Amino acid sequence: MKRINLIVLLLLNFIGSNEKVYANTNNPPRPFEEIFPEVGYKSVEEAIKEFEDYFKQDLKLPLRQPPITFTHRFGRFCNLEGDSNDSFEVKFISDKSPENHYKINVHPIKHKISIPDKYVLKLVKLKNGNDATYMNVSGFNILVFERDNWQYFLSIDKRLSRKVTLEMLVEIADSINY
Repeated sequence: MKRINLIVLLLLNFIGSNEKVYANTNNPPRPFEEIFPEVGYKSVEEAIKEFEDYFKQDLKLPLRQPPITFTHRFGRFCNLEGDSNDSFEVKFISDKSPENHYKINVHPIKHKISIPDKYVLKLVKLKNGNDATYMNVSGFNILVFERDNWQYFLSIDKRLSRKVTLEMLVEIADSINY
């Protein structure tokens, strides 16, 4: 009886592993404007208003952005449990070029994120005299600085490091002076 069960099991395994699987290539990927709102993203203006209303303080974003093409930009105010995890995020992305990914994260200075030394590549000065830290984390080059009671993170996909240099990120950070 055990031998018959083993033979049947082997036959079923063999038959099952030789079936063809057909993928439907007619289903295009869902557009970003459908996907991102499902995880809390909205227009940048709406997200800024929520963030400013919550913290009762204005938020200035850089006037400049990296010299690359984006097809979409989304904003999100993350109001998680407790104030220490609250943040604002703007994502600039492209559905034509996945590496065209730029992000701005802002946290209140009173709950700023500490930066481990192992990630720091360089320290630089901004035009307003504030220090900025340049680092690389998880495939992103990031410039971190503080201004007007906020901690800013400007993040660009590392694959764009030849097009978007540290100097460009500093220019973007300096463009908040308005």
